[in-house]
Amino acid sequence: MKTLGELKASGYPDRTVKEELRHNLLERMRAGGPLFEGIVGYEDSVVPTLERAVLAGHDVILLGERGQAKSRLIRHLASLLDEQVPAIEGCEINDHPYHPICARCRALVAERGDDTPISWIGRDLRYAEKLATPDASVSDLLGDVDPIKVAEGRYLGDELTIHYGLVPRTHRGVFAINELPDLPERIQVSLLNILEERDIQIRGYKIRLPLDLMLVASANPEDYTHRGRIISPLKDRFGTQVRTHYPRTIPEEIAIMRQESRPPPAGVSVTVPVHLEEVIAAFTHHLRASSQVNQRSGVSVRFSIGALETVAASAIRRAARKGEPEAVARVVDLWTVLPGSIGRVEFDALEEGREPQILERALKRALLDVYRARLGGEDLSRLLDRFDQGLELETSDLTSPAELLAQIGGGRGLKLERLASCLGLSSESPAAAAAAIEFCLEGLHLTKRLNKSATDSPSGWRFESG
Repeated sequence: MKTLGELKASGYPDRTVKEELRHNLLERMRAGGPLFEGIVGYEDSVVPTLERAVLAGHDVILLGERGQAKSRLIRHLASLLDEQVPAIEGCEINDHPYHPICARCRALVAERGDDTPISWIGRDLRYAEKLATPDASVSDLLGDVDPIKVAEGRYLGDELTIHYGLVPRTHRGVFAINELPDLPERIQVSLLNILEERDIQIRGYKIRLPLDLMLVASANPEDYTHRGRIISPLKDRFGTQVRTHYPRTIPEEIAIMRQESRPPPAGVSVTVPVHLEEVIAAFTHHLRASSQVNQRSGVSVRFSIGALETVAASAIRRAARKGEPEAVARVVDLWTVLPGSIGRVEFDALEEGREPQILERALKRALLDVYRARLGGEDLSRLLDRFDQGLELETSDLTSPAELLAQIGGGRGLKLERLASCLGLSSESPAAAAAAIEFCLEGLHLTKRLNKSATDSPSGWRFESG
């Protein structure tokens, strides 16, 4: 279909963007497939609220701390748009062939009627987002006079001299504003008509552009009332407020970590055992619950994702340095996360220099939680006997599995198969066996059955009888 007449003859439906979104959402719901792929932990909380907002035809504001997938949710809304829709060919604002709103397209349809040429635009061209910044202007969002068009001989009052901003260019689509409270209040005022009367006013032009779009905004709850603010008339115009949250369970946190972490370099294989993933997730949850961490800022899921990537990188580094055939992460790799974590967590007022101790305490609590859950009922007396007989074991992030196992006689008589099984590892792999032994040692230390002290080597530890 290349003309308006052919489009009419085909019976193409005449519906608004919100009707289109509602129709496509209902189709997905009836099909039973996932509505928002890659979104974990929101199935029973955020997603139902968002579904109701779309079905109600509301504009939406999402409130949540950093790293709660607000932007991803907004972009998923755009996936509910039709794959392609018709627009009058050459229109800057994607005018609907049935209902042109700009002066150029109204004149074109009046002149050519059913012979008006149309083109088809994809959903990627019907979504736009703007990060709210203090330097944003009304002209960025709505538009302004185009001096070049004026120079070509048109009058200033001519509608054809307008250079449209982001909002009208997203006509018949989804427009998102991230961090809305950061938008100056005078700019927020310009959005009032869009949300209520569905039109815009540009400079002093006597025009009304009845835009067809869905407006979605995001904000941090703290910013919502303090750092910046959303003016009351604008808040009132959002039909639905959606409150996001961090993963509420360890399995949800792990699922997000696995999904979002970067893959290792090509040709490199690395394993982060599940018990270490559980430690990283529990570590993050302890920080989120800590009274010494600024919870208004939050501890993003990017923190746990970055920690998983760091642990994997430490294992890869050890394997490369030692010429090991496989890279398996161990407890010692967890401690490499701490130096790079201080800047990623905001602490409440503390004495200078106490941040590392807070992080270390949270990591130890996470290690102890997982140790008790995984190995709390296991008999480790044979391992303890070796230390009672004078064994001192040293390990570091560059200690190879062979070097670690050699210090305890290769692990003979230590029920390695049983211990590895409890941790989801294979005892036949030296690297996995070393990971199991090191986790046992850390757990014995945290339950005050072994002493642990730092060695002279960087990231080095010595375990000995208490």
